[in-house]
Amino acid sequence: MGHSGMQNTELVVKTIAQTAMDNEKYFCELDAAAGDGDFGYSLARGFGKLLEDWDNMERSDPGTFLKKSGMTITSRIGGTSGPIWGTGFLKAGMVLGDKENPTPDDVVAALRSAIDGIKQRGNADVGDKTLLDALVPAVDRLEESLKNGSDPSDALEAAAKQARESAEATKGMVAQRGRASYTGDRSRESVDAGAIGVAVMAEQISKAWKEAH
Repeated sequence: MGHSGMQNTELVVKTIAQTAMDNEKYFCELDAAAGDGDFGYSLARGFGKLLEDWDNMERSDPGTFLKKSGMTITSRIGGTSGPIWGTGFLKAGMVLGDKENPTPDDVVAALRSAIDGIKQRGNADVGDKTLLDALVPAVDRLEESLKNGSDPSDALEAAAKQARESAEATKGMVAQRGRASYTGDRSRESVDAGAIGVAVMAEQISKAWKEAH
């Protein structure tokens, strides 16, 4: 207990980065089913740079830390993934700003802003078979759980379960964005790599949060 907003932000960002590194091969294999197979490599390149620079990152407040993280990610992840993931971090950082100890409402607002930024940057929405198909329902569940009085640990666990369920449901959907959209109906045969990536990250965040708190 007693973790500061900065400590919690670092915990979440570092868990996302480490998950990207640990699952590079797995994410590439998922992406190879209908995409170009480099999703895991791209993420690992960007988040690997973030971990390399970790000790020298500016930590004046959670918002600045997230914005700097987004800039690093954008600079190193190629293709469309870099701007999309980087925009998510930047938008979240802009909402949290200099709040030293963000409230649950602040966190949900930051995640909503990240989602809006990703939608705009990727010209995508729920149903297009992208990471949004796991991220949006997970944030919906997180907000619902917090409003119903769950503590952050239980709310994160519920969000992770929702992310996994929603990511698995992308199998059967036809991709409308990205390289997978070129395969048309054949994209129904596989899950979306980005959505599964969000689910794995949400599960690791839930686990890390329980261990730290």
